[in-house]
Amino acid sequence: MNQTRRNFVAGALLATGGSSFIAREALAADDASWPDRPVRLVVPLPPGGGADLVARLIAEKLTARLSQSVVVENRAGGGTAIGAQLVANAKPDGYTLLLGTATSHAINVTMVKNLPYNALKDFTPISLVADLPLILVVHPSVPANTLPELVAYVRSRPGKVNFASTGNGSSIQLAGEMLKIEGKLQMTHVPYQGASPALVDVLGGRVEMMFSTIPPVLQHVTSGKLKALCVASPKRTRLMPSLPSTAELGFPGVVANSWNGILAPANAPRQAVERLSKELSVVMQMPDVIDKLKAAGVEPVSNTPQEFAQYIQSEITRYARVVQVSGATID
Repeated sequence: MNQTRRNFVAGALLATGGSSFIAREALAADDASWPDRPVRLVVPLPPGGGADLVARLIAEKLTARLSQSVVVENRAGGGTAIGAQLVANAKPDGYTLLLGTATSHAINVTMVKNLPYNALKDFTPISLVADLPLILVVHPSVPANTLPELVAYVRSRPGKVNFASTGNGSSIQLAGEMLKIEGKLQMTHVPYQGASPALVDVLGGRVEMMFSTIPPVLQHVTSGKLKALCVASPKRTRLMPSLPSTAELGFPGVVANSWNGILAPANAPRQAVERLSKELSVVMQMPDVIDKLKAAGVEPVSNTPQEFAQYIQSEITRYARVVQVSGATID
């Protein structure tokens, strides 16, 4: 809606005492004009990572399809809470979006005290866009080539086997906690500040194993410096189809992944949500998008706003159980 039209609507509302008909007309006009200026997509993580790659690829495609610039803005910090809070507090006009993550919208809900936003009430889910499967890798010195063999090995050495993670409260840690719970294992969690230092110690044999997204470990699995045992999923991933899933190996409770989805502030305009949902379903099926994301160890996905809302709720519930049973904390 241009400024002249806005002034007209404002005057009409005053003249009619706020007529509901005029209000509806104004809302419809605003909806119909979306987007009439650039849209920002907030990424609650630093540039250069997997989430940033997903966001920039989507922004490029949406820019072409919406005929308006979609600009990526990295707002890292607070374990994704800073960026998420920024979007939660933004004007709900469809011009500020969030690339939500499993951390921002599932894990933080249980693990962060005084979280400065409500993951369910403060956002309008639009679509899931990316699934990053976690695979379990072990050092070659570990005498196990399958998940059942690994579980047997750990049981034979209670309290003596360690697993690495990218930090307390990460989906990587909670995948390990799921394995401890499901396998009734006594293992020690060793947190690191990111994937690189964790991987260094697993490669060196100082820590026996870790769950990881695919890109950081793929070359080491290919070279034989690490053994990949399974993917923490109900079914096999198309990215490494030869790897069995935890579910098919008899460990259905060990299901963990990183994911990304697009959200807007609560009460975002219906037209913007519907348009974005439609466009994202097209973008995530583009052959070049699929190829680029798969090369980065990411499975492109999409769903409806209602399905994404249900997915977030199920993820909150699932991770809350793991945190409660394991006693995992961020501190």
